[in-house]
Amino acid sequence: MKLGAGGGVKLGALATPALLVDSAALDHNLRTMSAALPGPRLRPHVKAHKCTALAHRQAALGHRAFTCATVREMEGMAAAGLGEDLLLANEVLDARRLGALAARGARVTVAVDSEATLEAAAAGGVREVLVDVNVGLPRCGCAPEDAGRLADLARRRGLSVRGVMGYEGHLMIVPDRAEQAKRVAEAMALLARAAADVGGDVISAGGTGSYDLNRVATEIQAGSYALMDTAYAVLRQPFRLALSVLATVISVSPRFAVADCGLKALGMDHGNPAVDGAKVWFCSDEHVTFAPERPLRPGDRIRVWPAHVDPTVAYHERLHVVDGEDVVEVWPVDLRGW
Repeated sequence: MKLGAGGGVKLGALATPALLVDSAALDHNLRTMSAALPGPRLRPHVKAHKCTALAHRQAALGHRAFTCATVREMEGMAAAGLGEDLLLANEVLDARRLGALAARGARVTVAVDSEATLEAAAAGGVREVLVDVNVGLPRCGCAPEDAGRLADLARRRGLSVRGVMGYEGHLMIVPDRAEQAKRVAEAMALLARAAADVGGDVISAGGTGSYDLNRVATEIQAGSYALMDTAYAVLRQPFRLALSVLATVISVSPRFAVADCGLKALGMDHGNPAVDGAKVWFCSDEHVTFAPERPLRPGDRIRVWPAHVDPTVAYHERLHVVDGEDVVEVWPVDLRGW
């Protein structure tokens, strides 16, 4: 929903905690990535923002293919007219909802890493797959040496194998850039060997932390770059922090203050959030306790900067796009849930 600057909605009128997106920072991030990885070189990962309005902004800058983490995201993207090329970069054992999407005209590709997942794709009506390869992150993915066999099996089942994918997620936040580049190259060497066995045109990998280091992938699955968080900020990339949670100070003591933004409003798996001009002590269910450098009073508003953007967004129903003190748009987080 567009409101327009000066349209009467101010930050002070929002109930807190409220998720904010700085309009200028978002625009900078989207354009910076578009220049670095134009068109099909980037397949934005919508799990980072779960918002079709933001995905439309990415598509307008030439990124028409998208990565999804859930079937719900796939369905929502297709319903929003963004189904030109959707990849579910995750294994599923029931692909019927994906097959239904494909039957309605969306291009649907799903990751497979076993006979069970490729059989599920075939049985569910999905016709295109990527072989998911383990390149060092202990999560999904087949052994690199098994990728060619799975691809052959998939083709025998009538599936089209577009190529491979492999996520070097364990290397996204490595402070030493030389060490990070070395380890990314080692991980991608595994994926390149698997790609040679599998065939196809696609080598899908990478993320915000390695978007400029990955020399093997034909497309990068970055997502966090659009909104950013304090965990990625340590890498000193050209992206700006665009996402914050507006909170209200509700209690003040001589040594600390408390605001109404806690565990239920913030992704905490990457550590404490940040508050400008303050040291965060800890978060509890509905509260953040912090030591401010300047005196605060109950009712003051603060910005809380999350350490992990993806789960933070998923806790909220809407994004408030702001320009200074003005709320200029309100975007539903319409891809949340399963």
